[in-house]
Amino acid sequence: MRKFLAVLLLLPVISLAQTAAPKKAATKPAGPAPVVVTPDKIQWGPAPAIFPAGAQFAVLAGDPTKPGPFIVRLKFPDGYRVMPHWHPTAENVTVISGEFHVGMGDKFDESSMLTLPAGSVAVVPLHHNHYAMAKGESVVQVNSTGPFKLVYVNPSDDPTHGQASSVKKGATAAKKAPAKK
Repeated sequence: MRKFLAVLLLLPVISLAQTAAPKKAATKPAGPAPVVVTPDKIQWGPAPAIFPAGAQFAVLAGDPTKPGPFIVRLKFPDGYRVMPHWHPTAENVTVISGEFHVGMGDKFDESSMLTLPAGSVAVVPLHHNHYAMAKGESVVQVNSTGPFKLVYVNPSDDPTHGQASSVKKGATAAKKAPAKK
C-alpha cells in the first residue's frame, strides 16, 4: 500500500516536470528556399556571350553555371536566330510570348521549322542537334540542369569565337552531336 501511495504522489510531480521542461524547436528539413517570381520582378540583362548579340537573359531560379536545376528566360528580338547546337543536358523550353520556331538537325533550314505559339512546350533530349528563330519579339523559358553549356554544331557559329556567321549556302558539313551513352 505504501508503494501505491508513493506512486500516486510522484505522478503529479513527474508530469509537472515534463510540462515545465523546455521544448525543442521543430527542425525544418534542409533544402533550398521557395522561389516566387512575378513578371515585374524579372531582372533582364544581356544574354551570355555564347548567344548571338541582341538577346536578353534572366535567371528565375537556381544557378545555370553550377550543377543542379535552374530556370531562365530568354527574350529575343524579331528574326533572332540560334544556329544548330546541342547541350549535354536535356532542356524543356516553354514559349511565354511571341512565336518561336524550332528545327531539328545539323543545318539551319527555315522551311522545316515547327511554329510554336505562346503556351507551347518543346522537350529537347541531351546531345540532340536543334536550332531556333523568333518571329516578332519572343520570350521563352528554359528549365534544365546545370551547368549550362551550348555547343554549336558548326564552330564558326559560336559568337565567343568572334566569327559568328549567318546561314550561308554551301557551308561546310556540320558535325553531329556525340552519340547517346
